Amino acid sequence: MPTTRRSSGGGRATGRQSTLSFNHRVTKSVPKSAKDLVSSKPAKQSPLAKHVSSSQEVEIKPEPTEDDVAIKDEVDEKPKLEGLESESKVKHEPESKLKLEPKTEPEPEPKAEVSEAELRAGKISNRQIDQYWRKLERERIAPRVHQSDLTVAEKVLRYWDVSSQYGPCVGITRMKRWKRAEKLGLNPPLEVLAVLQKEEAKGTVNVEKAHIDEILNSTAVGAV
Repeated sequence: MPTTRRSSGGGRATGRQSTLSFNHRVTKSVPKSAKDLVSSKPAKQSPLAKHVSSSQEVEIKPEPTEDDVAIKDEVDEKPKLEGLESESKVKHEPESKLKLEPKTEPEPEPKAEVSEAELRAGKISNRQIDQYWRKLERERIAPRVHQSDLTVAEKVLRYWDVSSQYGPCVGITRMKRWKRAEKLGLNPPLEVLAVLQKEEAKGTVNVEKAHIDEILNSTAVGAV
């Protein structure tokens, strides 16, 4: 039979492992020049340490005393007094010394363009207006009633209101109605425009409003 080989550690107990020992520290040799560099470099300071040191270095300002407050008030009041003195000097100076700013005059409003019809109506006299009204009266079979207390101008304007061939008269002024009829080629009478111009020059109240329009508005107000 072949002979078996026995291990040299047969006497040791099985299942046990040998431990490593770190008691003997091995250090690496460092040259002398490297040691000098390490010792000469200053250690970096952390940001937290800088913040703590800066907060500790802040000086605590002492509270101002009553004397300091009084001195500060005097210093603040000096420029105010100087400003008041300068304003008083300006007020007491004569007006000739003060610089007067040039006054800008407002621009005049542009005048409305006058049409050829308005120019011709301005040349119509009161006599021509009376002749125009007498001509209208001769066309009637019976004389008009309830108009004895009215002027010739008011009679002409009321006749103009009821002349339906020139368009409706409600909700529009007499002057606008006349100009609208002229633009439409309806040949409105110049005597009506002449009466309107003369009454506006006199300052007659409600000369632009048709008489029928006044009656309709008064009826509507009374019904409410």
